[in-house]
Amino acid sequence: MANREALRELQSRLASRLQAARTEGVQAGWLAVEAAGRKYLFPLSQSGEIFPYSPAQAVPYTQDWFLGVANLRGGLFGVVDLASYVSGQAPAQRSDAGRAEARLVALNQLLEVNCALLIDRLAGLRNTDAFVASGNAPEGSPDYFGSGYTDASGAYWQEINLQALSQQQQFLSISA
Repeated sequence: MANREALRELQSRLASRLQAARTEGVQAGWLAVEAAGRKYLFPLSQSGEIFPYSPAQAVPYTQDWFLGVANLRGGLFGVVDLASYVSGQAPAQRSDAGRAEARLVALNQLLEVNCALLIDRLAGLRNTDAFVASGNAPEGSPDYFGSGYTDASGAYWQEINLQALSQQQQFLSISA
């Protein structure tokens, strides 16, 4: 009997939370991540599943930032080191502690690119209320950079338009 009452209570709470979400709208707009000490925002509508770090199978004759391919939940995904791709530098070696926090963030299936971005750390979900200032991407930034945001602690967060990134000729050309 107690299980039925607990189940009814759970269903009631879920129903009220769903109703509140419908009336208030979507609260979180971005997945906040960190890579090589920089802070990035991925639009949730363009982000896919998040996987624990697992080494990719290397592919010869590819760009340094293309780490190889990985089997993620039965699908074959190309793995790109985000920090290396953005900076144009060779990928940094990660310590065991660094690997423990690292994650692979797949691009949304709707983008039709089987790719996962290697990031150093997840920083949670963010919406516009989490920031005190916003502005355009810095001059000379890549086309896939969206707006920049500053949070209450003064940290700068750069939005990355994953759809624009996935259509970049450089991003699609992995051969060295």
